[in-house]
Amino acid sequence: MDRTSLSRRNFLGLTAGAGAAAALAACGSSGPGTSNGGSGSGAATYWYLSGAPGEQVRTATVNRFNKANPNTKVTGTTFQNDAYKTKIKTAIGAGQAPTIIWGWGGGGLKSYVDAGQVEDLTDWFNQNAAVKDRLFPSSFGAATINGKIYAMPAETVQPIVMFYDKRAFDKIKAQVPQTWGDVMALVPKFNAAGIAPFSLGGQSRWTNMMWLEFFFDRLGGPDVFQAVFNGEKNAWSNPLAIQGLKMAQDLVKANGFIKGFSSITADSNADQALLYTGKAAMMLHGTWTYGNMKTAGKDFVTGGHLGYMNFPSIDGGKGDPSDTVGNPGQYLSISSKATAAQKDTAKKFFSTAVLSDEEVTDWINTGAVPIVKGSDAKLASSADADFLKFVYQTASQAKVFAQSWDQAMSPTAAEKLLDNIAQLFQLTITPEKFADNMNQVIGQ
Repeated sequence: MDRTSLSRRNFLGLTAGAGAAAALAACGSSGPGTSNGGSGSGAATYWYLSGAPGEQVRTATVNRFNKANPNTKVTGTTFQNDAYKTKIKTAIGAGQAPTIIWGWGGGGLKSYVDAGQVEDLTDWFNQNAAVKDRLFPSSFGAATINGKIYAMPAETVQPIVMFYDKRAFDKIKAQVPQTWGDVMALVPKFNAAGIAPFSLGGQSRWTNMMWLEFFFDRLGGPDVFQAVFNGEKNAWSNPLAIQGLKMAQDLVKANGFIKGFSSITADSNADQALLYTGKAAMMLHGTWTYGNMKTAGKDFVTGGHLGYMNFPSIDGGKGDPSDTVGNPGQYLSISSKATAAQKDTAKKFFSTAVLSDEEVTDWINTGAVPIVKGSDAKLASSADADFLKFVYQTASQAKVFAQSWDQAMSPTAAEKLLDNIAQLFQLTITPEKFADNMNQVIGQ
């Protein structure tokens, strides 16, 4: 799913400086990376996601590049999300990938790296420091595998944050929580007032996962999950991981979530509706939900009722409260099967067209925050300037921006993870059983 329109989930330990085919909608006819999609021997191909507003921004960038480079054009082909995931895996596996591969980084990228299907861009970035230095340092984590960079960070950043309804806090005469202890103290107060403390679309499973990502990070920092990603034996049994799992169940047992949360879906935006209609006081979710809440929530956003903050610190926790999780960017790789000339074209596309000043403006006009240092200066003119500045500060100041677990892990391990998360939140398995189940798929 395209999270530049961007809905939902998309870990690597992201340290600053270091995440059956459906119908496709094609707007071009380019083939694999070895095809001649333009008028010169260096013509390159590029597959990316369709759908507004991301498709329009990406296509405009391609068109600008082609106008400036008529002899080494980039030919774009767009795919709907599910179709793309199937198509690109098949093409890469067959050695028929496009020159430029759009992706989410993390576990998917690692699988391509392990198979020798994408170019190592580390030396290129070292030789083009200006390209690297203008991007959020945290965006490189999901592009980095075994200390080497295999993708160009691109597009926009979307952290997961804690939204809240100011009206609900006014009703119970409470202050915005600063620590997790403050949050838990608010739970019975909101319940007593007939307001669910948190909205949650638990049927979607990945929404529950966001809670664990923050519990693990705030308790022990990024190393707790990094051990899982690194394939360390019994990493899920880390005492801090067990503590985080227990905290999730403690919140469920305290009636911290809306009644029936396991039957509520996020894709329907029902969880958002619970917040803006006053039925829930808070919601942990991605910043991609802002646009819909503004549109569907009547005066909830425009009337100044929506508040937002980074996830609070946990008393005694080792994690940095500036850290965040979510989408640190989107990622462009170069097929190792492309010709030398096509690789040169792709690199020129990366350095001159991707996140150019024009593209940065295009992304901001969609209500998104590009992963470019200083782009906050362009946010002031937006009607959503306050929120976009908050997103920019959250992302740019994060020492660690963790990519969502299910994107960092292999598809097999990710599905096992989501199934066990659902059971954890339904209180049908213990934290220890969760850890035992997940330890079995480490490294898969």
